[in-house]
Amino acid sequence: MKKLFSKIGAALVKVPPFKQISAWLAHRRITRRNRSLGVDIALTVFLGFFGIISVLPLWLIVVNAFKPLNEVFMFPPKFYVVNPTMDNFLDLFQLIGNSWVPFSRYIFNTVFITLLGTIGSVIIASMAAYPLAKYQFPGSKFMSSLIVYSLMFNGSVTGIPNYIIMSKIGLIDTYWAVVLPAIGSTMGLYLMRNNMTHIPTSLLESCKIDGASEFKIYWKIIMPLSKPAWITLVILSFQSLWGTTGGTYLYTEKLKPVTYALSQILAAGVVRTGVSSAVSLIMLIVPVAVFVISQSNVVETMASSGMKD
Repeated sequence: MKKLFSKIGAALVKVPPFKQISAWLAHRRITRRNRSLGVDIALTVFLGFFGIISVLPLWLIVVNAFKPLNEVFMFPPKFYVVNPTMDNFLDLFQLIGNSWVPFSRYIFNTVFITLLGTIGSVIIASMAAYPLAKYQFPGSKFMSSLIVYSLMFNGSVTGIPNYIIMSKIGLIDTYWAVVLPAIGSTMGLYLMRNNMTHIPTSLLESCKIDGASEFKIYWKIIMPLSKPAWITLVILSFQSLWGTTGGTYLYTEKLKPVTYALSQILAAGVVRTGVSSAVSLIMLIVPVAVFVISQSNVVETMASSGMKD
């Protein structure tokens, strides 16, 4: 495989555009152990190719939002707009204005559920992860193993138990029926615990010698040093809650989130395919923006929190 990449890289270096890249790399003196310049260029082209393929679906969502209906149904689909239009967004706003419940109420429900669930998951996961990561007590190893095993279960598997629990404590058709399962997710606890294990215990002991309480150590030392982990948890929780429809937990129309309202608008079928494209773009903007702003912390967390184990 190494020889193959070397041959491909050597061939690419001869192509005029890549000659400049080769000269730039040589100027920067980018060297890696047991890897030639040709291999670096071949890997860059290889990864760039698959990166472009990964971006194409996202780009298609963007362009479809501005296509008239006849272009949306073209096959094979075109990755550009011939006759751009804003009719999809105008139709969406008209449908929103005719809804039975004010659309601002749906937006409030989504924002409230997302913020409450995200903040709650960060606080609970970090406070539970701290003793698991830095203290040894009876059952701590068993609890850590149980957290890892719980990650094997898909959300649909725990749907029925969650519903039964929420029903027994009388929280069905309330915001808490959606928020509490999100707060209790073990993914955040796993990320936070594995990240906190890298914090030197000697640092915490020196804080105790200086008279710092456990809560002060947690808030002033643990949380700042675990910033990449809890920002990653914020992104995961935000994306999960932002797109929730309430499922079988919410029945009152005034409690429904915006995703449910938009799905009802699209229930008319093919005639609203253009509106569906506009909805997809609008619902995509906020999660993507949150991820782009915090992507460096996500990469750092995945590299150091034990996800590779």
